[in-house]
Amino acid sequence: MSELQFFAEVLTGGLLSGLLYALVALGFVLIYKASGVFNFAQGAMVFFAALTYVGCLEKLPRWTGLAADSVLLVWLALLLALAAMLLLALAIERLVLRPLVNQPPQTLFMATIGLAYFIEGLAQGVWGANVRGLELGIQDVPMDWVLDHTGMIVSRFDLFAAGVAATLVTGLALFFRHSRVGRALRAVADDHQAALSVGIPLATIWRIVWAIAGFVALVSGLIWGARNGVQFALTYTALKALPVLILGGFESVPGAIVGGLIVGASEKLAEVYIGPWVGGGVESWFPYMLALLFLLIRPEGLFGEKHMDRV
Repeated sequence: MSELQFFAEVLTGGLLSGLLYALVALGFVLIYKASGVFNFAQGAMVFFAALTYVGCLEKLPRWTGLAADSVLLVWLALLLALAAMLLLALAIERLVLRPLVNQPPQTLFMATIGLAYFIEGLAQGVWGANVRGLELGIQDVPMDWVLDHTGMIVSRFDLFAAGVAATLVTGLALFFRHSRVGRALRAVADDHQAALSVGIPLATIWRIVWAIAGFVALVSGLIWGARNGVQFALTYTALKALPVLILGGFESVPGAIVGGLIVGASEKLAEVYIGPWVGGGVESWFPYMLALLFLLIRPEGLFGEKHMDRV
């Protein structure tokens, strides 16, 4: 393999991973746009979704009498997990967010931290804390066509996961840009009081956005659970999304995509080309160093709006 082919293979792997980071970051962006809340519990919601899905797969054969390898069982578990995530998201909006409206941002942030611990405990209390595997029917093997034509090794599972993430992120970006709900969301993000004054139902918009965030958490949980196993470490996907949000902007769906691609590509390239010089392990901290540089140069992110305060 030539040096150029090797570079292209590393870059491609990084970009595919970046789309998965963008998917996790999307949940944060949606909540922040609608309510100005940084939902620290998004990682816990990803963990809850994945654990609920595999838990349903384990319990449903005894409850329904279906065979463990039945396709109907998979779809039933998926529907139950989706229903659980929608109920969880709506409960969070009604019981946590709405009573804290107009409270300082620090109060809301601390509330989501407490919520994260509650969701983690709830998930493990209901389904157990054992590490579980999750199969989506896509093997983690090289794509033969790509290998034959380019000489690069590209995982079939990574390509599938990136395709799902790209489709969902792009679809939601178009939905929020061109739909009536999307226009209402932008109005709510700009000014809550002004949105209320023109008849936009604030509580309804919050419920819709939290429900979509729950759906995004389910998709993220299935993909990351299939990749790394369903375990407590899934909650740390929230930390992986932080550099993405800082680079792209906390209020921008396109920013989540671009930020994810930048973080995914840069961490893989840094691990390969800088790692040997510093003893490895660059992939775990390089995105945060990149985010720190962005905070110094452009703290609002690539797609964020500059805020100017009069003093």
